[in-house]
Amino acid sequence: MIKDSEKELEKKFQEKIDRGESIEPKDWMPERYRKQLIRMMGQHAHSEIVGMLPEGNWITRAPSLKRKAVLLAKVQDEAGHGLYIYSGTETLGISRDEMNSELLSGKAKYSSIFNYPTLSWADMGAIGWLVDGAAIINQTALAKCSYGPYARAMVRICKEENFHHKQGYEILATLMKGTEEQREMAQDAVNRFWWPSMMMFGPSDKNSPNSEELMRWKVKRFSNDELRQRFVDRTVPQAENIGIKIPDPALKWNEETRHYDFGEINWEEFYNVISGKGICNKERLQARNEAHDKGAWVREAALAYAKKQASQEFAA
Repeated sequence: MIKDSEKELEKKFQEKIDRGESIEPKDWMPERYRKQLIRMMGQHAHSEIVGMLPEGNWITRAPSLKRKAVLLAKVQDEAGHGLYIYSGTETLGISRDEMNSELLSGKAKYSSIFNYPTLSWADMGAIGWLVDGAAIINQTALAKCSYGPYARAMVRICKEENFHHKQGYEILATLMKGTEEQREMAQDAVNRFWWPSMMMFGPSDKNSPNSEELMRWKVKRFSNDELRQRFVDRTVPQAENIGIKIPDPALKWNEETRHYDFGEINWEEFYNVISGKGICNKERLQARNEAHDKGAWVREAALAYAKKQASQEFAA
């Protein structure tokens, strides 16, 4: 009887998704759906938080007050994005402390792109244009995902990511109008960040263990390879517009498919980075752990204040 009842619930759950209705926190959902969302949303939130590190390193070294202010605003936005998604994930029954512990211990994954170093100011442009450009393509699809809290969080996040994308593109466009040294710096940044940005969409469809299930539940609306193709098609004309060369000798327009063909991704590098062997994996986790330890007094003070306020309200 229990199994039959659960099968009926799963059937109604899938029918609701097929009708295009949202799943809300109090709705019944399969345990597998809940766990997949926790994994996916947790990784997304961690990526937003860890993503502050490569850019925060350049706030004090930005070339002008305007650039400092804009970059500071962007890093602040990323923190907010992480908090939105952590809050959404908590509706699935996991605490933020638990998610944070998994990040600090290295158990939880985050986007591989943030384990690459930022070597020059032009990298701020490459990250804004390529990394946030890839994020927008992924997140606009997530804004229509089946889980309501996740979809709603994406609406504001996508608006802010568009600002980040334009900011990065403007940095590179400005450099490409500058001296030969500045143009070389811009091109070098794109050379280093192009392929890691392509990897952001995850493994190819034939090697993706979760895509089929997530697409059936409409958590994902498009496959990894579909999103990657969309990224290439949108980004190549933008590169040509400012004189940037995409570092892919196999890149060419295909008249038959009406899409750009592109070269093979180095999947060995991708799997090395997500398994903890990237250039900055240890550095990123060390920085997050140090920040967590140094912020202990703030958390303790906030908790003590909250307890004092609660006791006073109770006494009144």
